[in-house]
Amino acid sequence: MAQLSKDQYLELYLKMERIREFDMRINKLVRRGFVQGMTHFSVGEEAASVGAMAHLTYDDIIFSNHRGHGQSIAKDMDLNRMMAELAGKVTGVSKGRGGSMHLADFEKGNYGTNGIVGGGYALATGAALTQQYNETGNIVVAFSGDGATNEGSFHESVNLAATWKLPIIFFIINNRYGISMDITKATNTPHLYTRAEAYGIPGYYVEDGNDVIAVYDKMAKVVEHVRSGEGPAIIEVESYRWFGHSTADAGKYRSKEEVDSWKKKDPLLNFRNYLAENSDLTTEELDVIHDQVVQEIDAAYEFAQNSPDPELSVAFEDVWAD
Repeated sequence: MAQLSKDQYLELYLKMERIREFDMRINKLVRRGFVQGMTHFSVGEEAASVGAMAHLTYDDIIFSNHRGHGQSIAKDMDLNRMMAELAGKVTGVSKGRGGSMHLADFEKGNYGTNGIVGGGYALATGAALTQQYNETGNIVVAFSGDGATNEGSFHESVNLAATWKLPIIFFIINNRYGISMDITKATNTPHLYTRAEAYGIPGYYVEDGNDVIAVYDKMAKVVEHVRSGEGPAIIEVESYRWFGHSTADAGKYRSKEEVDSWKKKDPLLNFRNYLAENSDLTTEELDVIHDQVVQEIDAAYEFAQNSPDPELSVAFEDVWAD
């Protein structure tokens, strides 16, 4: 298991705190009517997003899915502009037009969350072809849940990427449910990463996706493989979403006992305990980070609240390329 510097540990913990606090706040703001539209939370999956992003640069590109808050924050999206986007304000990252499922920041390599299940695969594959053609040395990561791997776009994209040895990672966060569908009732294989064998590429697996260091360690190997020019790879990380599929889903298809058992595997609390035993960080220092993050989220809410609504003309901007 990796032994990181104090600053590296702090960075991982800070980003996990940001994801947790942001989504917990958004959950409240949805109920108050401040955030409009369909919203999907990353609470419980913080380790998967943060561990995955730690080995990427801003030049590396990600494509996320409908549950993309975690990846967006882990890739350093501005919290003020992200909050404003969810509130439909003109200062948002997409000028208030996209909301939760259309978050993007090209300068930091975030090419967008995506409201279409499996919609990011082919886009990511095309971006990987561009990196290969231009010999940039950059890689692309396509994030998805488990359910999306049964879409045709997944298999078509993996097949093409494997055939052309494109620099792309297909990163699957297996939270066991595609909306209300249990993965065991939809897929006749116990582990999704084994599908890599059918395409002649390596598959990687993290059984405890709530362990950010385990994800960090495995992702280091995956990134090294892909960045070296050896072609694509698939990685599956086991995790769990605490809330329903979206704000419209009460999650009644899951038992309280099941949800509670996963909450006991809280990735943020687990990492906090790990740091107490394996680093020089003190409880006081971690508390300072938590308080800092709360202040950041407070400031983001205030920024969004004080931002203007977009003019109707914004709907016609950025539609056509010159």
